[in-house]
Amino acid sequence: MTTTNSSIIKKLILLFLVFAGLYYAQDFLMPLCIGAILATLFLPFCNWMEKKRAPRWLASLVCLLIVLVAIASLVALLSWKISELTNDIVLLKQKAIEVTDRIQAYLLEHLGISVERQSQILTDEQPSFSKLMQMMAGSLIFIFTNLILVLVYVFFLLYYRSHIKKFFLKISSPSQRSEMEQMLNSSAHVSQQYLLGLSKMIVCLWIMYGIGFSIIGVKSAIFFAVLCGILEIIPFIGNITGTLLTLVVTALHGASLPMLVAIVITYGIVQFIQGWFLEPLIVGPQVKINPLFTIIALVIGELVWGVPGIILAIPLTAIFKILCDHIEPLKPYGFLIGQIKKELT
Repeated sequence: MTTTNSSIIKKLILLFLVFAGLYYAQDFLMPLCIGAILATLFLPFCNWMEKKRAPRWLASLVCLLIVLVAIASLVALLSWKISELTNDIVLLKQKAIEVTDRIQAYLLEHLGISVERQSQILTDEQPSFSKLMQMMAGSLIFIFTNLILVLVYVFFLLYYRSHIKKFFLKISSPSQRSEMEQMLNSSAHVSQQYLLGLSKMIVCLWIMYGIGFSIIGVKSAIFFAVLCGILEIIPFIGNITGTLLTLVVTALHGASLPMLVAIVITYGIVQFIQGWFLEPLIVGPQVKINPLFTIIALVIGELVWGVPGIILAIPLTAIFKILCDHIEPLKPYGFLIGQIKKELT
């Protein structure tokens, strides 16, 4: 009994050290993981180019350029639509002031908080303009630095993929090399297929939200459709956030209550189609994790790495399951997080 308790304690300590290491090494691991998962998406294209006698460095460079073009196109599209929204900035400010006045009047009437006191509370809580600018500058520098690192990792991971694969085979015993090779191929395949499935899902969401918002008459319907689709990369939270932003901006434009209700109904219909038809067909077959541990992985990802952790949680958990399925002592854990198979009775 003492030996069993000691073994459990050691496993708990090891688990704690793993998560502590992930947390404190996030500045190094986050861009590396994002770069590795993106690199797997381009493996078939790289292999195809190399079969056509293209040098590996050229194939890797073309993949890197494709990533850059995709990012630039997305930024350009969002910037174009945001610039359209800024044309209505005066109207939005006026509506925001009207809403603020109503909230202040409600707080004064029902809670007895004077307007002066409300202004004082907001002033005390809000950071100064200089601090706000420093925070924004720091965030932009952090995003730019990590973006450069991700692009560098994508290029070099594609260029040195055979070298890295040989390293893993060399550290394996001769009897386990075939299983190691299979595990590496399966890990690359599952992350590749997850990204492809997610891309198809985002395109489908763009179409459905675009049609729904256009029929309702939402201003800048395409922008909000693109926004809701892109935010799908953040599971569960993304679509809700995009829809809430659509509701808020549409309400500030003076939309009627039936239009706001129609936006909520559109969101519900899209979520129903996505959850019951698209996800099982597009994403479901690639990520074989049960819903309970999908949610647990998302929560742990947010606690350890924030929003990037939420984005990476599902593909990394799927890769972890593959590792568990191929390593004998870890097979029970792979069974635990895997999908429940219906048994014949």
